[in-house]
Amino acid sequence: MINMALEALWTEKYRPRKLDEIVNQKEIVERLKQFAKTKTMPHCLFTGPPGTGKTTAALCLANEIFEGELVGNFLELNASDERGINVVREDIKNFARTISIGKVPFKILVLDEADNMTSDAQQALRRTMERYSEVCRFILICNYSSKIIEPIQSRTAIFRFQPLNREDVIKYLKYICSRENVDYSEDGLNAVIEVSEGDMRKAINTLQAAAAIGFVDEKSVYRVAGKAEPKEILEMIKLAWNGKFIEARSKLRELLINYGLSGVDVLRQLHIEIMKTSSLPITEEDKVKIADVIGEVSYRVVEGADDEIQLSYLLANIALLGSKSQR
Repeated sequence: MINMALEALWTEKYRPRKLDEIVNQKEIVERLKQFAKTKTMPHCLFTGPPGTGKTTAALCLANEIFEGELVGNFLELNASDERGINVVREDIKNFARTISIGKVPFKILVLDEADNMTSDAQQALRRTMERYSEVCRFILICNYSSKIIEPIQSRTAIFRFQPLNREDVIKYLKYICSRENVDYSEDGLNAVIEVSEGDMRKAINTLQAAAAIGFVDEKSVYRVAGKAEPKEILEMIKLAWNGKFIEARSKLRELLINYGLSGVDVLRQLHIEIMKTSSLPITEEDKVKIADVIGEVSYRVVEGADDEIQLSYLLANIALLGSKSQR
């Protein structure tokens, strides 16, 4: 029974996938298709923001190269769990030095979140990659390529994944909604896009959480995402800009209590709304001054200063700038 359960889990996780299923990354997909077609590939480094398809691309490539026969030819490790030098010396080395099963002359080892590996582990890995390159290809996946040492970067073909564009995410979310019979509004999907910021994984999770409440609209999306609605942030900014500091501060306290937001969360949303708002007569010069204060307040909050006091200081500065511009 245990073996059957393990086999079922393997089948579900590594079910046959195609590179064509990957959303948005067209240029990268075309390059990977050439590897699948020729049944050969170099060591690869997939880098880019979270939720942009890096791990999915590695699984799709392996499935197409091995034609679904992954057992014995494919290994995935997560470096955030197994990040020390012993993993390189034992697990990785033991897999890399054995020959593949089938027609393809090499195996594939995927090392996810490789930027979490220690420096010593990366130094040990560089030699392993070089020594066993004939029988094993490595795919390293990371969010920040700067955290991967230069000797490893020079041994790999680098693929830089971009945040997903709005149209592709909307199209895929609508496809999910149609398959799962989810009722939604256009402003609800737009809110999912704003919250996810090009992260498809986050977009799907947010959609699922909002759908669990019922109808997916702007209000339900921001509620499950733990963020205030943009119109409420904008209202607070307007109050401060028009010199109504006490009312703006009351609105701030309401947001902190009702939404349970941290100071950093409010600052991020404030920064977004200040930079994109066109409903206030804020000049470029004033936006520069406000951005400067937001940066200073952000530093203080991260260092442990009181959230409410620092945000009140920010609103006071916005009120002062507003009063000067209206004279």
